[in-house]
Amino acid sequence: MNLTVRILLSMAAGVVVGLLVQSGGFAPEHWLRAGFVDGLLDAGGSIFIRSLQLMVVPLVLVSLICGASSLGSHGNMGRVGLKTIGLYLLTTAIAITIALLLALVVAPGESAGAANIVLAEFTPKEPTSIKDTLVNVFPKNPVAAMASGNMLQVIVFALLFGVALSRTGEAGARVAASFNDLNEVMMKLITMLIQLAPIGVFCLMAEMFSNVGWQEIYKLLAYFLTVLAALLIHAAIVYPSLLTLLGRVNPLVFYKKMREPMLVAFSTSSSGATLPVTLRTVEKRVGVKNEVAAFAVPLGATINMDGTAIMQGVATVFIAQFYMIDLTMGDYLMVILTATMASIGTAGVPGVGLIMLSMVLTQVGLPVEGIMLIIGIDRLLDMMRTAVNIAGDGAVSTIVARSENDLDMDVFNDPEAGRVIEK
Repeated sequence: MNLTVRILLSMAAGVVVGLLVQSGGFAPEHWLRAGFVDGLLDAGGSIFIRSLQLMVVPLVLVSLICGASSLGSHGNMGRVGLKTIGLYLLTTAIAITIALLLALVVAPGESAGAANIVLAEFTPKEPTSIKDTLVNVFPKNPVAAMASGNMLQVIVFALLFGVALSRTGEAGARVAASFNDLNEVMMKLITMLIQLAPIGVFCLMAEMFSNVGWQEIYKLLAYFLTVLAALLIHAAIVYPSLLTLLGRVNPLVFYKKMREPMLVAFSTSSSGATLPVTLRTVEKRVGVKNEVAAFAVPLGATINMDGTAIMQGVATVFIAQFYMIDLTMGDYLMVILTATMASIGTAGVPGVGLIMLSMVLTQVGLPVEGIMLIIGIDRLLDMMRTAVNIAGDGAVSTIVARSENDLDMDVFNDPEAGRVIEK
């Protein structure tokens, strides 16, 4: 039984168990909820996420040093970087444009205005200025950056270190060879940890669906379906079009290869936690060479948030309609620009979309308190948009690799390449 089937079965079992617990109406102090859901399931899900997170910083550091040393020796790092960042920003801008257009047509805020929506608590954080965002990209202490998990700073340090290796002659070659060996060990460790995915997914899904508020989803059904439709359009039309036109590859084969990281992303709601699985899949299953994958995938987990941008576009229109505030065309253009730029430097962790949304609402003069309208169902939407984010990371990596002749088409077309087999 392949890993995808095992994850899907675990996901379905988790949903069933979670719904059964929720339908039972157990009090918080009941042993089934306190001991099983809040105890065993919550602990199992947390352990699974931590097992992935423990790999993120060392994997990105080692893999990116290997990739940067290779790119630096060929002198094409700048070209790869410009292509990658440009595509990430382009897809994010397209995503939020689709979201705004669809939300304006559906008008989800008008139908929600009459609903009895209970406001949830939300305390917005102070948005970071553009100047501080740019300055904070560069580390003053790489060890501190790794300890705090500041991925952009880790990426910058790894890039500089890798380029230095490529220009240090024999000494650099010896060190680079050691990092290449270490990278293989890291990939093997990821393969071992992925075997835990079905158990972790079951715990996460059961815990999630034992607490999801179906009444809130019903009250915000128009908003929920609008976000879902925009996510499906982006994943089913935009990415396949780019893969076909720019990458000259079969998008159906691509999605078959990317199933596992997308399922893990759906379960964890974190691009950062899923990064080890994504990087292994892009390299071993899709066939993107390390020098491109090691740069594009970690960068995408940090700055590529197409699914989050879609939520922000729909939520902005929804909140404006709910409070009966008219936005001008200039306001919508500001939403596109702000949401695109806000994705840079924002960590890929669960719930980060709400922090970014507060920045967007402030920029166009909408009440930040409006976030309280949607916070009740955001966790479920967060799962879906994270899966879209991961698909975007893989798509951009594939397109850039194809343009640089760094995509192994034999691996891409081999359905068994890099597959995790249960032993």
